[in-house]
Amino acid sequence: MLKIGVLGAGHLGKIHLKQIKEIPEYQLIGFYDADAAVAERVSKEMNIPSFPSAIELIKNVDVVDIVVPTVAHYEYATIALRQFKHVFIEKPLAGNTEEAKTLVALAREANVKTQVGHVERFNPAFLAVKGRCENPMFIEAHRLAQFNPRGTDVSVILDLMIHDIDIILSLVKSDVKRISASGVSVVSDTPDIANARIEFDNGCVANLTSSRISLKNMRKIRMFQKDAYISVDLLAHKTEVVKMKEMQEDEEEGMFAMVIDQGPGKPKKQIYLENPSITPNNAIRMELYEFAQSIIHNKPTIVTIEDGAKALETAEKIIERINYIQPDGYRPE
Repeated sequence: MLKIGVLGAGHLGKIHLKQIKEIPEYQLIGFYDADAAVAERVSKEMNIPSFPSAIELIKNVDVVDIVVPTVAHYEYATIALRQFKHVFIEKPLAGNTEEAKTLVALAREANVKTQVGHVERFNPAFLAVKGRCENPMFIEAHRLAQFNPRGTDVSVILDLMIHDIDIILSLVKSDVKRISASGVSVVSDTPDIANARIEFDNGCVANLTSSRISLKNMRKIRMFQKDAYISVDLLAHKTEVVKMKEMQEDEEEGMFAMVIDQGPGKPKKQIYLENPSITPNNAIRMELYEFAQSIIHNKPTIVTIEDGAKALETAEKIIERINYIQPDGYRPE
């Protein structure tokens, strides 16, 4: 059984505490929160020991689960890695790319397991179609949310869009070639709505839109590849796969079949729809469970620290492109 401690008992930290208690592979030793009042309240509510300092908690566990604000990720992860602790760290990995690179180096040196909390990788809808995404060449992602003051300490790119950035980088097996972006600050000091276009060396293009000032919530990704269109509703947990197949010469058309006649000498193509079965799960519990399995069985984590660093680096490039626009809209070449 792995001894685990949680740093941070805010909204997400409490969810992690609850889920960890349900995973047999973990022994929850306790948690630490910098706000003494919060720590006392959560300790009583959940009957979990609260530690007086992060360092004291880290010393007493095998695994450290970091669920504090992003600005503190680097500090706590550095302490944990230097004490050779396995580290699960919420997204984004760090406050900036330089911090992320340092954490990657520390994790390799310590030779411990690390995982970044890009929880959408464990969304049941995404898991249902992941194996069907063979070589997407155009991807469109929309992530819209109603305004919530929690999370406005960072831009919408680091708050919301980074989820889709990570998913796209995990699917497109090619380097980023070019990024263009635009964004607007409406209610906070950083962009609240943004659009980014990511072009890859293999020709794939991804168009991402994220907003935290919308009237409704939406989390959808659409992927287009040769002979297939894949739609994933990450919020409603629904999937749709539209595929084309060549028809045999003696094959009869169904009554409601959609058939494309390509002309003389060419085979007809039939369009058909699939709705892959979705296995319900608790994505947060699953990511924490899989992290335990990686440690116990010494296998790679599903979302590596390198993955987290790549997602953060791409997000920072998007932010740079937004900041590059002059107040009058002019973008120097």
